[in-house]
Amino acid sequence: MMIRYASYFIAALLPLLLFRWFAPASIGEIDFWLLWLLAMTLVSLPVIYAEIALAYRSAEAPLAGMQKLTREADASALWRGFGWLAALVSVIIAALVISAAGTGILTALTELNSAPEIPNFAIAAGLMFIAVLLSLLGVTPLPIGLGLMLVGLGFGLANGLPTITFAVTNVSLGEWARAVALALVSVGAGTGLYWFGQNLVTKQTTTAVSSDYHDAQKPSRADSVTEYRATKLVLPIWILQLLVGMVALFISGMALPPIGQLLYWLGVLFVASYLLHYSTQQLAHKFGLLVSLVITAVIAIALVVIIPTSWLVGLLVIISTIAVLLLSIFAGWQMKISHLRKSLNFGNEAFYNLWRVAIRLIVPVALLLALIGWVTQWLN
Repeated sequence: MMIRYASYFIAALLPLLLFRWFAPASIGEIDFWLLWLLAMTLVSLPVIYAEIALAYRSAEAPLAGMQKLTREADASALWRGFGWLAALVSVIIAALVISAAGTGILTALTELNSAPEIPNFAIAAGLMFIAVLLSLLGVTPLPIGLGLMLVGLGFGLANGLPTITFAVTNVSLGEWARAVALALVSVGAGTGLYWFGQNLVTKQTTTAVSSDYHDAQKPSRADSVTEYRATKLVLPIWILQLLVGMVALFISGMALPPIGQLLYWLGVLFVASYLLHYSTQQLAHKFGLLVSLVITAVIAIALVVIIPTSWLVGLLVIISTIAVLLLSIFAGWQMKISHLRKSLNFGNEAFYNLWRVAIRLIVPVALLLALIGWVTQWLN
C-alpha cells in the first residue's frame, strides 16, 4: 500500500525539506514567487510528464530504464548519464538535509543544556550512518518521517505564524535562477524519484497479477493499460507540490522550540533514508545490492564530512540542472514521437504538441538561463 503512495509522500516532503535553501532572503518577494509559479508550470510540469512517460515506456527503474530506452532509440550511451546523475542527486539531497539535521539537533540540545562535546561533522556522519541502515527498510520510513516532521512543525505553529511583509522587487537573472532551482529540486523533477515510484507500483501490480493468474483476468488487465493516462499520475503530484510549496512559504521563517526541532530533524533522518534507498536500488542494477549499499554509504558520509553545507547547495544546483537538461533533450529530441505519444496518452493532440514544444525548447532554454544566473550570482 505504501509503495503506491511513495510518489505522493515525496511530493509533499521535498518542499518542506528544501525550501529553506532557495527561498529569498526576504520571504515576501512577490515577484520571486510569481517566477517560481512560472518555473513550476513551464519547467517542472513538462519534466515530470517526461519522467512518468519514460517510466511507462521502459517498465524499469531510471538507470536500467535509460539503458533500455537508449538502445530502443538507437541513441548514444551519453544519455544514460541521467540515471547515474539522478542517483547522485538523491545522495546529495540526503547529505544536505542530514548536514542541516546535525546542526539543528546540536542547536536544540544546546538550548536544552544537553549538548554533547561532539563536532557537527561527527554528528552528521553518525546520522548518515543511521540513515543508511534505515534505507534497508525501503518505503516504510517515508510516512514515519512525514509524521514526525509535521508534529515538529506543529510545535512551531503553537507559537503562531511569522509575520510576512509582501513587496515587489526588481527581477533579475539570479532571481530566475533561484526560482528554477526551487521549482526543480524541491519538487524532485529530474531526480528520477517519480520514475522510480511509478516503477515500484508497476512491479507490485505485475507481481499481484502473476501470483493469482487466471485466464479471465487477461481482459481486465488489458483494459487497465488502455485506460492509462500520464495526466492521472502527474497532475495530482504537481498540484500537491504547489499546495505544500505554498505552506512551506508561510512557515519558512517559523522558529521551532527545542522539542519541535528534535522531532522535525528526526523526521528528516527517516526521509533521507528513502533517498539513500533509491540511490542504492539504482546502483544495484550494475553492482549488486551489497556493493551498492557500501558505495552509497561511503559517498553520503564523505559528502557530509568533507563538503560544507553551502557548497552542497551549489553542487546540488549544478548536478540536478545537468540531469534535467539531459532528460529533457533525450525525451524531446532522441525518443521516437510515436513512443512518447503512446506513453503520455493525452486525450487531446494539442496537449501533446504543447508538451513537446516545452520539453524540446522551453525547458532547455530556461535551464541554461538559470545556470547563467547562478554563475553570475556566484561570481558577484
